Amino acid sequence: MLTKIREKAQGAFAWGILILICVPFALWGINNYLDTGTEAVVASVGDKDFYQRDVNKAYEEYSQNFQGLGIDEKSLKAQALQKLIKDEVLLQYVHAEGLVVTDNEARDFIKALPYFQVDGKFSDQQYKTLLSSQRISSSEFVSRIKNALIMEQFQHSIVDSSFATQYDVESFFKIQNQLRDIDYVTVPVQSLTEQPTTEEITAYYQQHQDLYRTPEQVSVEYVELSLDDLAKKIVVTDDKLKAFYEEQKAQYTMPERRKISHILFLVNEKVTEKVALEKALKVKQELANKDFSTIAAEVSEDKLTAKKGGDLGLFNIGVMEKAFEDAASTLKLGEVSNPVKSAFGYHLIKVTELVPGNIKSFDSVKSEVIKAYQKAQAENAFYEAGQKLTEMSYENPDNLQTVADALGVSVQKSLLFTREKGDGIAANDKIRSAAFSEEVLQGNNSVPVEQGADRLVVVRLSEHKVAAKRELNEVKQEVADVLSKEKAQLLTAQKAAQIKARLQAGESIQVLAAENKLEIKAEKALTRSKNKLPEQLSHVIFTAAKPDGTKPSVFIAALPSGEQVVVSLSKVTAGIMSEDDKKQMELAKKNIANAFGQTEFNQVLNSLQTEANVEINTKNQAQAQIQGQ
Repeated sequence: MLTKIREKAQGAFAWGILILICVPFALWGINNYLDTGTEAVVASVGDKDFYQRDVNKAYEEYSQNFQGLGIDEKSLKAQALQKLIKDEVLLQYVHAEGLVVTDNEARDFIKALPYFQVDGKFSDQQYKTLLSSQRISSSEFVSRIKNALIMEQFQHSIVDSSFATQYDVESFFKIQNQLRDIDYVTVPVQSLTEQPTTEEITAYYQQHQDLYRTPEQVSVEYVELSLDDLAKKIVVTDDKLKAFYEEQKAQYTMPERRKISHILFLVNEKVTEKVALEKALKVKQELANKDFSTIAAEVSEDKLTAKKGGDLGLFNIGVMEKAFEDAASTLKLGEVSNPVKSAFGYHLIKVTELVPGNIKSFDSVKSEVIKAYQKAQAENAFYEAGQKLTEMSYENPDNLQTVADALGVSVQKSLLFTREKGDGIAANDKIRSAAFSEEVLQGNNSVPVEQGADRLVVVRLSEHKVAAKRELNEVKQEVADVLSKEKAQLLTAQKAAQIKARLQAGESIQVLAAENKLEIKAEKALTRSKNKLPEQLSHVIFTAAKPDGTKPSVFIAALPSGEQVVVSLSKVTAGIMSEDDKKQMELAKKNIANAFGQTEFNQVLNSLQTEANVEINTKNQAQAQIQGQ
């Protein structure tokens, strides 16, 4: 079962397992800073209560799935709470049903995870260090992994049992490959004759003050551990460098460059080996007085290379048969081989370019060797320093100077930055996420943030500026621009609605286009997957109702530019399976079955939640969201 889970990793819980390992190290430790005795319950599932800290942690984990998608924080927090509830409902159910994952299975799963591996093998030291830095015991971590695996096991028991019939697949392709005939006109954004009044600007500003605020900003102090910096401190001597150079000599070796051409004489049911060999020997004699590439173009039965004078390009060991490679690798520049037998027939081979390989001398690459040696020697020091950074930044959560002194680095400081944007160290979204995490905003050090494989950074709050209201005078033009845009879009929508109504009343699209000075565009046999229309327009076209008899289906699609497209759908033709589709039949069945299974699982989960004793304290939830902002 665990092997299946690792191979598929398709469900929400498989992703949750990865989040459990990669993200909560930045979150679990926060529980040690909180006094939960007086916290109000935000939600409960049976006897399990969830507090603001639980919602905040769920949001931090859940939001990792949606970074960069522009989904607002309030919506994500509501979704995170729902996922928290659904997961608990399912967890209580699978425990009640007696589903189990053994300790050994869970530990085998953990050992297979790259996060706890060093040089491709499970590292007990790495495992203990990461758990210790967050003050979580191995037994507790194994318990959390077991819960996630049990839920994954239940999900797969439903998803994997689903199937799709031939009818399901054919129905899918009828829709997927459907053809639609349309005519459409694009209504441009209308021009305004009047600008917004002072009264309108004031009223809009008062109703939307949350939109006109300076964003929340922070600056941080940070210490940075860099492999390159550690490497520069490694002392080198010529003896050590020369020994390292000998060990790594392959890195400083320029391989031989050998380019070859050939003439092929095929052996097949019509041509015997004897005949092919006689042809090859005869041509070999002719080559004494004739150009190889010319003869290759005339007689070589490798038609693809014959067009290029027999050119096979650069010769690489391991590509051709051994006899061919042996001959090609021993020829001198310009020399032609005797006939060489392969599975295809007989070859005459010529070396057309030859640059001997060479080993760069120690003195010529000494600067490169120094850098490589220092980096190699610094890797162990970097790992050990990373452990010290993790431990000391946690043990001394109220300052960075202690760990900076211990590691021999300096405490640096950033400029102010927001959640969405920053300069310098804050240009990295992982740093911004850590800086705005609850533990840092409460005055504690962050956990180490990885910046690639060779940099670790710990941050702590230096300055925090909360979001503040901007005065009307400061944003008056911004408000006026928004109002103008909204008015123009409203006029555009009204114009499009008028055209739609007249089309539905039976008027000709040609007449309406001419009257409004619009260009008619037509698409015949438009397909869902291969069209150049804007995504929003294509989506509306292929989700619109079919024409009713001879009467077209008329609808409007709004584009991000503010333009409105009025579409007249005149014909819908059911799709058919292409030859390529038929070749993908089994994959299509599998994907459709998986979609059916996932839908069924979601229905089961919703049913379990309906039957469970779930309570949400709306007042406390709203307060938690406000405090979490």
